Amino acid sequence: MNYRQMKSIIEGLLFAAGDEGLDAKQIAEVVELQPQAVSGLIKEMVEDFRREERGIQIVEIAGAYQLTTLPAHAPYFERLAQSPTRSSLSQAALETLAIVAYKQPITRIDIEEIRGVKADRALQTLVAKNLIEEVGRAEAVGRPILYGTTKSFLDYFGLAGLHELPEATLFQNPDDLEEETRMLFEKLDGHQLTIDDAEMNG
Repeated sequence: MNYRQMKSIIEGLLFAAGDEGLDAKQIAEVVELQPQAVSGLIKEMVEDFRREERGIQIVEIAGAYQLTTLPAHAPYFERLAQSPTRSSLSQAALETLAIVAYKQPITRIDIEEIRGVKADRALQTLVAKNLIEEVGRAEAVGRPILYGTTKSFLDYFGLAGLHELPEATLFQNPDDLEEETRMLFEKLDGHQLTIDDAEMNG
């Protein structure tokens, strides 16, 4: 395996590790190289990213390497976070948002039981976009966070309150969740268009 392929693998490992990052020893064990060799490759990668003007960089924090975005691009990420459009939400985030809207207050564990898969990343996305928020703690072991929708959620879809949500089934069958979510947001989009038209004509 050549250096270029090894760098590609390391980049993928750092991406998969996310915010936790990986130190040289951890990477070395996976790619079967000496830690010193890994450190050398990462130093080259840092220079490669800078020279190629990539949108990501490798930084070392507390001995662990992480992939991060560039500080100079922060205003664009803020703009993205403040624009909760459907197109910027993954299917997982849309499904999670639909469940929270109809089942709130609800814990992450309950959401995962309905979806059948992990919901951590989707919840982080929705909180970052101010579509859901922590509304309390459940009376259960560990006092898990209860999530509910925000005023921004109502404002975005032009709803006066949760009572204006379209009728929907109770998300009891994970196999139907994608279709139920699609139909729900089509209804919400239609409601939003009606509100916008009324404001324009008014």
